[in-house]
Amino acid sequence: MERFCFLRYASGFLGMCYYLPSKMPLFFSLVLLILGLHCAPPNSCEGKITSCLSPQQNATLYKMSSINADFAFNLYRRVTVETPDQNIFFSPVSISAGLAVLSLGACSSTQTQILESLGFNLTDTPMAEIQQGFQHLICSLNFPKKELELQMGNALFIGKQLKPLEKFLDDVKKLYETEVFSTDFSNVSAAQQEINSHVERQTKGKIVGLIQDLKPNTITVLVNYLCFKAQWANPFDPSKTEEGSSFLVDKTTTVQVPMMHQVDQYYHLVDTELNCTVLQMDYSKNALALFVLPKEGQMEGVEGAMSSKILKKWNRLLQKGWVNLFVPKFSISATYDLGGILLKMGIQDAFADNADFSGLTKDNGLKVSNVAHKAMFYIGEKGTEASPEVRFLNQPETTLLHPIIQFDRSFLLLILEKNTRSILFLGKVVDPTEV
Repeated sequence: MERFCFLRYASGFLGMCYYLPSKMPLFFSLVLLILGLHCAPPNSCEGKITSCLSPQQNATLYKMSSINADFAFNLYRRVTVETPDQNIFFSPVSISAGLAVLSLGACSSTQTQILESLGFNLTDTPMAEIQQGFQHLICSLNFPKKELELQMGNALFIGKQLKPLEKFLDDVKKLYETEVFSTDFSNVSAAQQEINSHVERQTKGKIVGLIQDLKPNTITVLVNYLCFKAQWANPFDPSKTEEGSSFLVDKTTTVQVPMMHQVDQYYHLVDTELNCTVLQMDYSKNALALFVLPKEGQMEGVEGAMSSKILKKWNRLLQKGWVNLFVPKFSISATYDLGGILLKMGIQDAFADNADFSGLTKDNGLKVSNVAHKAMFYIGEKGTEASPEVRFLNQPETTLLHPIIQFDRSFLLLILEKNTRSILFLGKVVDPTEV
C-alpha cells in the first residue's frame, strides 16, 4: 500500500506522502512551506490584473474568506487540545490551499471529506467554484504590492516511475501556479538535494536542508510556500524598548522580555461580551496584525468563540484613538503532526486503505500517511524581518489620559491580508521567550 505524507512547516511548511501498492510501498510527500521571511519577488499574476480583481472573483474571495477563517479557528481549537498551555502558531491559508491541492487528486468520499473538513458545503459551493476560488486567492496574494512582500507558490516533484493524469497536472499548474519537476527518486540523496535546493532558492536561503529523511520509496513531493515580509505603518522606536519587562506566563511563572513601547493612534476596542481587548496594528501596505488580549482567566472563552462572524464584528466596531501601547518583541515557532487532528476533523478515507486518489493517477492504493506542519514568525520594532531606516516623530509627552494596552500576558495574534481577508498566520503567545 502506498503511503501519503502531509508535512507542513511555516514561516511555513506542509508535507504529504502517498503510497502505491508494490513490494516496496511508494510515498507521496506534500510539503507546505509558510515563511514570515523574504522570498523571491512574485511574478505569477503579471498580465492577470483583470482576472485577479474582477468583481465576480472578489465576491468569491469574500465568500471564501469566511469559510477559510472558520476552518482556521476550528483547526486552532483542535490544536489547543493537543498542545494545552503552549505557544500556538500556524498558517491557515497555506493549510487550506494544501488540502485543496490534495482534493484535486481525490475522488468520491475521499474528496468530499477533504472539502467538507475545510468548511465547504458541496451543495452550495460546487467543486469547480472551490478550485476557482483558491485560484483567485493565490493570484491575489501573489499580486505585486509596494512595501509588502507576499508570495504563495507550489512545486511538484514527480517520480519518473509514476504516471500522473494529464488533467491533474494541467489543473495544478493552472489553478495553483505549480511548477512541476520530473525527479529520479531512486537516488534518494540527489532527489532530496534537488527539493532542498529549490526551497532554498525560493526562500532566499531562509530555509536550508528542509527535508532530511526522504523515504527510499518516495515517488512524489509537493511543496507549498508562503513568504511574508512587511514594515509597520508606525514603527516602534528601538530606544524606547525596555529589555527586561515582565510577562506573565501563568499564575506562578513570569519571564523577562524586551517590551516595545509607543504612544500612537491605533484601531482598538474592548469587547465586553468576550472580555477581551482587541488592537489592530497595520503594516505599511495591504496587511495588518490583530492582537487580542483576554482578561485574566478568560482565554478559553475567547478561543471558543473565535469565528469569521467575530472578525467581522470587530472590523465593524474598531475605533481609532490614542493608545499607550506595550508589545513584546519576540520570535515564535511551532511544529505539529496534523494527521490525527485532520482525522478528527473528518478527513478519514484519505488515510485509509480505501482512499481514492484516482484523480491523480490510475495506480491504485494511494493514501495519506501523516501530516506535519512547522511555522515561525518574528515581531520587532520595524515589522516582520528587517526594513529600511525610519525616522521617529516625537510622541506626545502627556500620556496619562490615553488608555494603556499592555500585552504582558497570554494573547492571540492574527496576521491578515487585507484584499482577500485571508488569515495568513494565527497563533497564541503564551511564553514569548520560547522559540
